[in-house]
Amino acid sequence: MAQNMNGLSEGLQMYDELLAVHTIIRRGAVLTAAAMRRLAAGEGVDVKALVRATRWQVEFVHHHHASEDELFWPVLRRLFPDAVTALDELTVEHEALDAGLKTLGAAVDTIAAGPARRSAHGSDPDAAVRDAAREGAQAAARLGEVLLKHLDSEEPVLRELFPQVPDAELLRLRAAIVAGAPRSGPDLVMGLLHDPVPAPGAERLMANFPAPVRWIRPLLLKRYRTQKSALGQ
Repeated sequence: MAQNMNGLSEGLQMYDELLAVHTIIRRGAVLTAAAMRRLAAGEGVDVKALVRATRWQVEFVHHHHASEDELFWPVLRRLFPDAVTALDELTVEHEALDAGLKTLGAAVDTIAAGPARRSAHGSDPDAAVRDAAREGAQAAARLGEVLLKHLDSEEPVLRELFPQVPDAELLRLRAAIVAGAPRSGPDLVMGLLHDPVPAPGAERLMANFPAPVRWIRPLLLKRYRTQKSALGQ
């Protein structure tokens, strides 16, 4: 495979970009789960910030594994018949993740509607939100366990296969993923990519961001820090 200007093959560069995305996902899961626990405990958490971050997480994770199922896996199955079983197992894990994402999404919808609902505590809107947050914290914890296990099992498979994929296929896949990427939460993406330290492959992933997003990186990082503070962290 040809090497790019960074001295890496397209396959290894794509793998580095994957690691950066996985780091965003891992950090995002920790961030939202911790905020859910704090809200359930009655600590200072901005509900709107939590709802926004969790809805972003659900969308981001779903888009990532849907892109793999719809774009990457067909190519990998065709090129590497011996890897079909491993890829099928990853697809099954994606289905389990989808179930967890739906549960978390339903929980955060309940949190968002909490102030308008009566709870077992009467008409106290804060108590209604705490009740919903306890369910959300449980959903986030279960999802986090499934998610981290999945990423840990997926990475070795793709580390072996990506460098063997023809460059033309990788370029086509990257273009398709970039074109279909969610546009919500650029501050969360940028912040989680860099906090507490830049993720492996961060700069390579950023090269795929629209130029205006790269230009306002300092502003997005500032917004991320504000959001993180609103989540009690």
